[in-house]
Amino acid sequence: MSILEDFISMSIFDIITLIGGLAMFLYGMRLMGDGLKKGSSGTLKKAMELVTNNPVSAFFLGLLITAIIQSSTATIVITSGLVGAGIISLRQSLGIIVGANVGTTVTGQIIRLLDLDTSAGQWLQIFKPSTLAPVALIIGIVFIMFINSKKSRIVGDVSVGFGILFSGLMTMTSSVDALNETGLFDNMFAKLGGSPALGYITGAGVAFVLQSSSATIGILQAFSASGSLLFNAVCPVIVGVYLGDCVTTAIVCSIGAKCDARRVGMVNILYNLGKSFFILVTLAVVHKIGLIDGIWTSVVDSGKIANANTIFNLGSAILLLPMTSIFEKLSKKIIKDDSAEQNDYQEKLNALSPAFFNTPALAFKSCYDVLLTMLRVSRSNIEKSANLLEHFDEQIFDKINEEEENIDMMTDRVSAYLVELSPHVTNELQAAILDQYYKVLMEFERLGDHAVNIAEIAQDMNSKGVTFSERAMDELRVVKALIEKILDYTELAFEKRDVEAAYHIEPLEEVVDDMVNALKINHINRLYEGKCNIAIDNNFTNLLTNIERISDVCSNVGVATVARVNPEKGAYSHYYISTLHSGDNSAFNKEYNEAHDEFFSMLPKIKDVSNA
Repeated sequence: MSILEDFISMSIFDIITLIGGLAMFLYGMRLMGDGLKKGSSGTLKKAMELVTNNPVSAFFLGLLITAIIQSSTATIVITSGLVGAGIISLRQSLGIIVGANVGTTVTGQIIRLLDLDTSAGQWLQIFKPSTLAPVALIIGIVFIMFINSKKSRIVGDVSVGFGILFSGLMTMTSSVDALNETGLFDNMFAKLGGSPALGYITGAGVAFVLQSSSATIGILQAFSASGSLLFNAVCPVIVGVYLGDCVTTAIVCSIGAKCDARRVGMVNILYNLGKSFFILVTLAVVHKIGLIDGIWTSVVDSGKIANANTIFNLGSAILLLPMTSIFEKLSKKIIKDDSAEQNDYQEKLNALSPAFFNTPALAFKSCYDVLLTMLRVSRSNIEKSANLLEHFDEQIFDKINEEEENIDMMTDRVSAYLVELSPHVTNELQAAILDQYYKVLMEFERLGDHAVNIAEIAQDMNSKGVTFSERAMDELRVVKALIEKILDYTELAFEKRDVEAAYHIEPLEEVVDDMVNALKINHINRLYEGKCNIAIDNNFTNLLTNIERISDVCSNVGVATVARVNPEKGAYSHYYISTLHSGDNSAFNKEYNEAHDEFFSMLPKIKDVSNA
């Protein structure tokens, strides 16, 4: 009877049970892995950034992270994103790639608990999947439904995922036992044993479809319950799994990535091809000389499959880790450098990678870097624009406009990235960060706009051949010093999440409002006295408006920082601002009065010289 006839003769109910068990197994693995990634994203970010040029330490880092998050694909995709962001180099990533391939074998070692022998004592029953599965499900549902904390949902998801994984595995195992009576597995694995190439292709194909080497090895371990899997048939399948999984990873790494980030996926493919060649050649040689005759045609169980997978990966890592520089050179020959010139800020923009969506801490770090760059560029433009009022320079004016285009580009990229990231935000802290970044993004873009407005005022005055009076310029230097102080606090508040710095902004913003009003009155008086050119009336008024709006932007950034750190204060509500300005806040009143006295005391000292 052929394999097809055997398949047809199987009970439809056994087939449904097998497929249902597979579905539970895959879903449990996904749920557990996602929970582990969410729970460790902050630690993961810090650990990945500390990678050194030592390939051995990078290897152990890759192994540890993959063992924790249960996914070599996730580890390598995150590594690709970090390379694209310039946080680590391609060379630093090589050890992580090798370590990730070894770390993924941990899942198989966990699954081998199915083979645990409990005859030695009843206490060992707790480690049997038949006990672990319901215990994990009970723990998980308790954390999800009855414990209200930020971490409880993550712990619950991991525990429930673990329980579902083992439940699916036991379901698959029981269906395999029933199907084994048909002789299907005897015939199928006999054919695989006689054709290593067919076994290799089978393993690669299944891993490619499932996008997980751990899941494919787990299914193979479940099939081992049939008692029909022989060592010589299983080995090519296991080795084929390595290629199928890394092809999927390389595709994910290549989506919208720069050259070095794509090379991470290519290095993974080259390494796994080298690993496959090494394992298959080694097996052929040792079998030829008779060293493994005793196990070559022996029946394997779940534990032996897990051990073979671990030994294959560890042995390959020991041999090939010193040779990773060869894979790096080959990847550079296969994936050429981009010929197009890159924008000065392109490296930071490249860090806005979809590879970080499943690890929001890394995604937010990429956004933070671009936002801080936007703030600093906008602030630099404000300073340059203010200088143009005294000494106009066409080249500086053009540079301001060029930087404004970069600010607009960064705004568009971060805005789109935050929209794509938002469905992956799963807890209150991440939601608070997302809310802050949405708000400050537009504020930083407005700072750049106000800088351009001031530069255009300077250009208009230069084209007309007019200037502000010396008295007006002296007053503007005072307000410029005040704005610089507010910008200092604003940058510190955002960069360091410094709430104290944020609290300093609002009193100074109020002083700016007072000073703008005073300067407008002084300007009108000079116009009446003929000490100021009527032709620049609109220029002076528009300049003061932009100065006032710059301080408003700083106020909004400060409030956003307070809301990020202390969301319970409702800092975005009208109540927060009105309370500060109502006169009931003694700290606010004290700082406002001190700043008011400090900067207004500078105005009477200005020499009254008319130079319209």
